[in-house]
Amino acid sequence: MLDPHAEYSKRLDARLQMIAEKEGIHIRLGNSKLVAAVAVIAFVWLFLGKHFVPLRWVVVPVTIYAALAILHEITVRSRTRAKTAAWFYHRGIARIEDRWAGSGETGERFRDPKHIYADDLDLFGRGSLFELLSTARLPMGENRLAAWLCSPASAAQIVERQKLIVELREKLDLREDMAVIGQELRVRLDPESLTSWAEGKRVLPSPAFRAAAVFLAILFAACFYYFIRSGFIAPALAVLAIEGLFHLWLKKRTTSVVNTLHSNAEGLLLFSKLLARLESEEFTSPRLAGFVQQLKGANHPASHSIRRLAQIVAWIDARQGLIMHLIEIPFLYTVQVAFTAEAWRRRCGGRMRTWIDIVAEMEALLSLAAYSYERPRDPFPEFAETGGDKALFDGEDLGHPLIAASQCVRNSVRLDRSTSVLLVSGSNMSGKSTLLRTVGINAVLAMAGAPIRGNSLRMTPLQVGTRIRSTDSLQEARSSFYTEILRIRDVFSVVDAQTPLLFLFDELLEGTNSKDRRIGAEGLLRALLDHGAIGLVSTHDLALTAITMALANRVFNVHFQDYVEDGKMRFDYKLRDGVVEKSNALELMRLIGLKV
Repeated sequence: MLDPHAEYSKRLDARLQMIAEKEGIHIRLGNSKLVAAVAVIAFVWLFLGKHFVPLRWVVVPVTIYAALAILHEITVRSRTRAKTAAWFYHRGIARIEDRWAGSGETGERFRDPKHIYADDLDLFGRGSLFELLSTARLPMGENRLAAWLCSPASAAQIVERQKLIVELREKLDLREDMAVIGQELRVRLDPESLTSWAEGKRVLPSPAFRAAAVFLAILFAACFYYFIRSGFIAPALAVLAIEGLFHLWLKKRTTSVVNTLHSNAEGLLLFSKLLARLESEEFTSPRLAGFVQQLKGANHPASHSIRRLAQIVAWIDARQGLIMHLIEIPFLYTVQVAFTAEAWRRRCGGRMRTWIDIVAEMEALLSLAAYSYERPRDPFPEFAETGGDKALFDGEDLGHPLIAASQCVRNSVRLDRSTSVLLVSGSNMSGKSTLLRTVGINAVLAMAGAPIRGNSLRMTPLQVGTRIRSTDSLQEARSSFYTEILRIRDVFSVVDAQTPLLFLFDELLEGTNSKDRRIGAEGLLRALLDHGAIGLVSTHDLALTAITMALANRVFNVHFQDYVEDGKMRFDYKLRDGVVEKSNALELMRLIGLKV
């Protein structure tokens, strides 16, 4: 496998060199256009004012200017694509060097406070897992990736995704092209609106009326020509009257067809280009090869069909021009365009959702492929077949993927039928919450089909449920304790699902007194264990560690330590067996100057 940093750097240098070359050409062409424009003005003046040159000479500088303008536009677009490609590799290098936070799409629109683990595990927002993973440039690709992070897949789906990611991660050219085209396309495509229009019901009458519209337009042209030759206008007026009635009869329905197509021709052309790029790629896996076959279709490729739709949209947009207003009734312009759009919808509309779904899945897969490529040491998890309701999570040297590699401290965690719960005690800031998030976010990565941050992970399919963050709410008149138990109830709602639960509770029942906390925590854990769940619970209340005696051989104590060095609190963030023997609360208060 290539060194990702070196490969990205090499490609970045090539794109920067291309930008410099295109910038030079851009300047030279701009100057040449200026000279050509002056020449045009001079020749026009010599022709009109002095009659020194014949008219045909004026054509020469005009032609030169037009050719330069076309070359200039091509150069500017090429420079823009090179800049986008350079940005693509800049961001890839930033991810490898752990400088990525704030540079990508945060996925903020996917945040759901009621989701049973997304907020607690920082899946969305600035510096989130979504921002780290997503290279998707289109809304449907982001939607698909977010769905994978929020909903665990089956073991078969995960294993298949892993194979697809392995094939895709080395396809840098494909990833670059998808990113460059997608960046241009991002603000020009609304997939939901486009799919809704494509799958809309037929509103115009049978194709026979389309033929009638074409016949009337041809008939008017013939009558108008007859009027020019003979001066007899009655036939043309008669046909125009019939066309007016025909237009009025279909006006509501034709307007419905053309006005509900909320897209633009340039965006559709870019979408066509993106589809053509996928159609041209060769894959070995049956699923990816199947995508290509679906896009190519039996008759016309998806890219060809979308280009045709782009032309129709261009005709729709052209209705606003003065000339089109003049020929609206005589040639039934909107009616003709509406019938053409309706014919396209009838022929290709049923495939639009499939095309968009393929692009969505490809973008999500390419995001995970980029993550795998940029972290060659991060392995894919192995899924075990334990049978029945047995759950397993066995991670060796797990780290948190959102923490820079230079600062990340790794710990091993094993949860199974005999060690179902780890009760994590420790001082403030010692690493308890981070451990819970590390286990949770690696489980989410695994269940999405991505590599994990660690040496290895062997697990069964799991449904994650967390309660790590919860606060009181003045608006809803809820205490922090009530908010916490409501969240725990939400986690309990998935324990009967077919997939075993991995629960992560930080400072369990911290909003109540120590006695009730001890009794309530024991009851909650017993109920979860009875349903085959596994998990981690953290606490700084050492009285809670006595639960292990009541739930012997199922719940075990582990802890984090701290120490004071040179007047500062130090942590090594390493997980140890047993119960923590001291608290740092008073020491922390003294270190910041409080007299206690």
